Amino acid sequence: GLPSYLSELNTKVDVPEWARFYVIKSYSEDDIHKSIKYSVWASTENGNRNLEKGWKASQGKGPVYLFFSVNASGQFCGCAQMTSSIDYKQKLDCWADDKWSGKFSVKWLFIKDIPNRHFIHIILENNENKPVTNSRDTQEVPIDKGRQMMEIFRSFRHKTSIMDDFSFYDKRQKEMEEAKTTGGGPGEDDVPPPPPREQRQKDEKEKERKSKSKD
Repeated sequence: GLPSYLSELNTKVDVPEWARFYVIKSYSEDDIHKSIKYSVWASTENGNRNLEKGWKASQGKGPVYLFFSVNASGQFCGCAQMTSSIDYKQKLDCWADDKWSGKFSVKWLFIKDIPNRHFIHIILENNENKPVTNSRDTQEVPIDKGRQMMEIFRSFRHKTSIMDDFSFYDKRQKEMEEAKTTGGGPGEDDVPPPPPREQRQKDEKEKERKSKSKD
């Protein structure tokens, strides 16, 4: 089953006076599914170092929040809080790709699909004044901008989220695990089928476009 704390998802989060924020870029939504299911995350060596630095500096001061976005998805898909330091000795074998090492615990606070256009006005002065939507993995977000992002996550009325497709990803996880043990199944170059909600998102966009052209 899913962690029991998920029953409090998408409720108000009171960000204290002191907090740190980072953007997390994921290679695949399969990994977001595992993170929600097992309350863990892992990054590249460099990413782990960045997050560990932030975690250490935050001890006794305040929380570290992570904004998740899957590469090339055109959206943010959730926000979680870091709840442990990084254990470099552990390597989880549940990820879609083998290159992630270390692990740390997370608690998911918001799980919503929010298109990039709702964040594009947030400019990061610590990243050459690029919009936050142009961030690389483990890009730090200054506190005032982090608060703005939190407020968008809180108030945005989402129509879709990865939770809609959880059984789809459960099934894929099972298939991938079976393929690992038998050596058969999908190869690395196989393009995975899109999650079912992708079509609904396209339909929504089309509906928006049509209503705008009527105005």
